[in-house]
Amino acid sequence: MTSRPAIAAAARRLIPVIRHTPILRIGGAELGLAGPPSPHLTLKLELLQHTGSFKPRGAFNHLLAARAAGGSGADPERAGVIAASGGNHGAAVAFAARALGMAAEIFVPATTPAAKRARIESYGARLVPVGADYAAAFAASQARQAVTGALSVHAYDDPEVIAGQGTVGREFEQDAPELTHVLVAAGGGGLLAGIAAWYAGSAQVIGVEPETCPTLHAARAAGWPVPVAVSGLAADSLGARQAGAHVFPLVEAHVAALVLVPDEAIDAARRLLWDRARVLAEPGGATALAALLCGAFVPPEGARIGVVVCGGNTGAVPG
Repeated sequence: MTSRPAIAAAARRLIPVIRHTPILRIGGAELGLAGPPSPHLTLKLELLQHTGSFKPRGAFNHLLAARAAGGSGADPERAGVIAASGGNHGAAVAFAARALGMAAEIFVPATTPAAKRARIESYGARLVPVGADYAAAFAASQARQAVTGALSVHAYDDPEVIAGQGTVGREFEQDAPELTHVLVAAGGGGLLAGIAAWYAGSAQVIGVEPETCPTLHAARAAGWPVPVAVSGLAADSLGARQAGAHVFPLVEAHVAALVLVPDEAIDAARRLLWDRARVLAEPGGATALAALLCGAFVPPEGARIGVVVCGGNTGAVPG
């Protein structure tokens, strides 16, 4: 499984190509959290990463690791790279490929928001809308990869991708070592698994899923990843139908709890981030905070809470 040494190695690899994103310390009362006493929160503003989400960390780590491995497997220098995405991962792979001089082909569901499609294309990738959801786009990308021989970069279920995402946790611990609890939104679970693998029990990591995308809840109940139906406000970024085989053991080993939040709480969290802090998050990026607002996660007395704001690719300011 992905480990702290693998994440530390990813961090060294990523120094020239990613941003060390800032934190924001804010009183819980400013975000409508009741006391007494109202908790203080530390927000990790990963929406300020290249392309507007945490995803370039995993994309760059995968591509740089493949380049370092030389001739083994697919040849991204010649055949390029390929990925399926609800939007954010595709933008990250396109951005990383362009930075490294590689061609990229990105498959997305037909339902992917226009703002995310435009961002992918702005980085020079070939965009292929296909199917109604991520699963359909992924199947189409795999069929295409078999023809082209391009390097496939999975959105979440890959050890190098998970290690890259884990560098979010490494930075968060460096900048806010006092944290006792870290809340992280989860779709397929790559970010959650990576951050949890970094903390490995030194802080409690809490996974937050929309009620309409209960991917990891279903996996934990079944004892292994199983397919689920996904929908709702944050489905474009958190709507993976099945948790990854690399992700799930890390979640089982290191994630203290999984909680579900309704779309109404996600929307409220997004509005509060904008109204009180002028942080413009997309629904998936506000999902972790929603767990505090709706009471899905109630922090124990004395807790020092970190919240990862993981994405800001949205075309609209909350009304």
